[in-house]
Amino acid sequence: MSIRLPYSKGGKIEIRPTKIIALGLNYLEHIKESGSVNVQNFTNEIPQEPVLFPKTPNVLIGPGEAIVLPKFLEQYAFKDCRTDHEAELAIIIRDRVKDLPAEEAIDHILGFTCFNDVSQRNLQRSDKSGWFRGKSLDTFGPIGPMVVAPDQIGDVQALDIVCRLNGQIVQQGNTAQMIFKIPEIVSFVSRNFTLEAGDIIITGTPSGVGPLHDGDVVEVEIENIGILRNPVRQE
Repeated sequence: MSIRLPYSKGGKIEIRPTKIIALGLNYLEHIKESGSVNVQNFTNEIPQEPVLFPKTPNVLIGPGEAIVLPKFLEQYAFKDCRTDHEAELAIIIRDRVKDLPAEEAIDHILGFTCFNDVSQRNLQRSDKSGWFRGKSLDTFGPIGPMVVAPDQIGDVQALDIVCRLNGQIVQQGNTAQMIFKIPEIVSFVSRNFTLEAGDIIITGTPSGVGPLHDGDVVEVEIENIGILRNPVRQE
């Protein structure tokens, strides 16, 4: 699966990740809303190291493409069938790296962009394997609208993040609020997995996550990057 996005240094780049590594529980205020999210292994404890989980490349869609709420979920007859938005900053890896020191991390980042870590909460609650399936359904990873190079993003740990649902602000935070910062995240992930060019790391979400419904329009806006806008439709 690949996505072509404009690059801040000119032209378009093709992002074809071998993997998407996501961080959970990286904003304190999001941790505090664990009771609202109510999924397994989501507690109000501050993690001692980054909490990692996978999303598969089939999730990727670009700006303007529809987030599809799968029809098969109806078979479960969930009392409250809930699929949530999660606004996040995404890191695109530049080249193949392993065991990368934190102080060298920025040199191996191609750029940054917006990401919506769409999450099916009922599957996250019930699947014995954990969060995998609920995070990796088709279209559950909108990305864009462009990739901004590290030397053009400004202070990456001081970027405002906003999520709007049908024009109303539902999430609002700043990357300064991250528990684990960008260099530490990239270093930690590379210690566990060899990273390849085009791999994506998503860095956690501020508080305010909530449900998506057929007909909604969801926007993720990050300072110095732009607005990622996607409609939502029921399959």
